[in-house]
Amino acid sequence: MDPHPVTLRVATTDDAEQLLGVIRAAFSARRPVDPPAAALSDGPVDIRAALAAGTGIVAEAEGRIVAGLLIELDGPVATLRRVSVEPGATGRGVARQLVEGALSVAADLGRSRVRLFARREFPELIAWWQAQGFVIEETDGHGVWLGRDLPVLVDVPTADAMRDLGRRLAALLRRGDVIVATGDLGAGKTTLTQGIGEGLDVDGPVISPTFVISRVHHARGAGPDLVHVDAYRLGEAAELADIDLDASLADSVTLVEWGAGLAEWLADDRLEVEIVRGLEADDRTVYITGIGPRWAGALESLRENA
Repeated sequence: MDPHPVTLRVATTDDAEQLLGVIRAAFSARRPVDPPAAALSDGPVDIRAALAAGTGIVAEAEGRIVAGLLIELDGPVATLRRVSVEPGATGRGVARQLVEGALSVAADLGRSRVRLFARREFPELIAWWQAQGFVIEETDGHGVWLGRDLPVLVDVPTADAMRDLGRRLAALLRRGDVIVATGDLGAGKTTLTQGIGEGLDVDGPVISPTFVISRVHHARGAGPDLVHVDAYRLGEAAELADIDLDASLADSVTLVEWGAGLAEWLADDRLEVEIVRGLEADDRTVYITGIGPRWAGALESLRENA
């Protein structure tokens, strides 16, 4: 398939037949397993019923569905089912986009955790899910259940509220923590970092280190230092590696602005913070995602007060 742009949207029951076609194509392309995947026995009625009872996400290219998944909703938990990418659309990051969209939708629906089942005959799939921040929770029959916490959504109406969020976040941080922060220019990444610096009680002032790339703010007390990095001018992860952050990672809190796609290698366990502008001048929504066992359940106090 030609590399046409892919767009995501929430699925409707009208998508059932197209989505079923993608599911069958994706599961048929996998190695045969015994017993066969239950997805291969689904019919249009099953997909339509699943969408009506829960929801789903589809990815479209040139007006047709090339990937999709179902989301089953049960209390605070969202279960991903029938995660499928048409064979001709693989290798383009569509699966990652699909899952990221599903996590955002589940979080918007008020769920706090997401899980899925993976067959043990496909260790490469289990490894892929683990790379997306999922951890194995339990074994069950022919496979394993994997899960991860969903992003915490915090509405931030003012710059002062952004600093307060930073202070609250600082109360959860400890030595060795890594934060990867993203958002448009002026979204509030540095303002959030200022609040974190206040909460950690480090030397200031905390300002964007764009031209020096990184700046160390030493703790006034017994807490960790804050290493503040601005990766805006960096083109690739190798340039970030040249800064030699490894020397301070274990004893500091390291926050990397503009770090998405560049800084994830710093730590398997990390916080990913995305700041999205609202309609009003200072209005923001902050998505805070804990990746890895370090953050399992650690953000619940933020979720409860969001």
